[in-house]
Amino acid sequence: MIMMGMENLFRSRLRTFLTLLGVTVGIGALSSMMSFGTGLRKNVTDAFSANDLFTSLTIFPSGSGIEAVMSGSIPSPGEIARQPEIFLTDSVIDTISRLPGVEIVIPDVIIPARIRFRDRETRVQLQMIPARMAGYPPFNRLLAGAFYSSDSSGQIVVRREVLHNIQITPVLKNDRAPQEATEDMCFLPVDSLIGQPAGLVSVSFDPSGISLASGHIAIPGGKDLLKEYETPVRIAGIMDYSSDMGFNRFRGDVMVSPGLAESMPRLGFNSVWDLLNPATGQNTYSSLYVRVKDSRFTTPVLKAVENMGLGVFSMNDQLEEFKQQFLIFQSLLGAIGFIALFVAALGIINTMIMSIMERIREIGIMKSVGASRKMIRWSFFAEAATIGFFGGIFGLALGWLVTRGANLVIRIQLAAEMEEPVDLFYFPWWLLAGSVLFSVLVSLAAGLYPAARAARVDPVQALRYE
Repeated sequence: MIMMGMENLFRSRLRTFLTLLGVTVGIGALSSMMSFGTGLRKNVTDAFSANDLFTSLTIFPSGSGIEAVMSGSIPSPGEIARQPEIFLTDSVIDTISRLPGVEIVIPDVIIPARIRFRDRETRVQLQMIPARMAGYPPFNRLLAGAFYSSDSSGQIVVRREVLHNIQITPVLKNDRAPQEATEDMCFLPVDSLIGQPAGLVSVSFDPSGISLASGHIAIPGGKDLLKEYETPVRIAGIMDYSSDMGFNRFRGDVMVSPGLAESMPRLGFNSVWDLLNPATGQNTYSSLYVRVKDSRFTTPVLKAVENMGLGVFSMNDQLEEFKQQFLIFQSLLGAIGFIALFVAALGIINTMIMSIMERIREIGIMKSVGASRKMIRWSFFAEAATIGFFGGIFGLALGWLVTRGANLVIRIQLAAEMEEPVDLFYFPWWLLAGSVLFSVLVSLAAGLYPAARAARVDPVQALRYE
């Protein structure tokens, strides 16, 4: 039946080619649309995985309402006021560290400072990060150098933006030849920056500015109470730009070890909000970063922290929202592609009905020599399936070529804007197999009426047909 169907299609080459072309265009449009939606979803999922967001949680003190804002709902002031205040202290960190599946807990310690390097300086935020984080994103993908190896290290890891702020552009070996250095901007090989000395300038209270006279406290001047301290350090590594899908877990410009952070003189608060916090000065933290061993521990740890009365935020919830949005988006794209395939199905129906009109006498001869209605139907089904199969194969090839061309144009535009290249189209195995199978099924559905009509042909009348 398959060989007979292919021979019958080969008789009218032009008509078969045009019908096959319609199916090819329909499957090409459908597959390219679906690959675009699948590619966007894959990019988001890969970004979550690359930034280790499936295994990380952010914990906030209760009563702050921050976790609700992060999840997209803004609580009323009355709801926040009714919540009991539970602060993030060292004892809370110890309790969370003992939960099953918890690998590491990092308090959010930010120190305002300035960095001095090569007679230039800029304001930065120092963030305390343990040396254990060297094996986890984003610290395991440094632009150059290495993460410090001990919690008492006097080395630092700086972001690339910090160097740009002091008019220094690190140049990699594979980068294009840099422009000539100007008075403001200089280009330096990235390896020449590793191990270089720098200074971290922090501010702290100076008690010597306060004097006691006649039982009263005398303060000569407000600025005399503040004193700058410079801590010598060396650059151990340089971090590239990184994105955590709009939620920056590590917001520091310069990463420092816990020992270095504790040894630096500093103020007891980072902002005016800390002054208004009644728990300031009691070893409290604004938030905690928690990393679990595996993504299957994320939900149990999240529920355990919520049972402690603390606020917790997980990007897994955001991912589920992204998936729902992408499902709607893919459905719309698939509907547009299905319209083109529906038009191709009409072409299949037209081709096969014309084939029946041309082969009525042949059908009568087949019936007169013993062919059953079932055999006649299967003969036309074989023709429709053949058109659908080859249309699906050629349609995938067409869709792939179209998406490669579109992706090349996008990459050229991103390169002109100095952005990282991205592949917006993705063809998973289920899309490849599903497109061919869907093409065959649509073609078979289009051949139902012509096949049934051919099976009902009266052999006596067919043999008399001219």
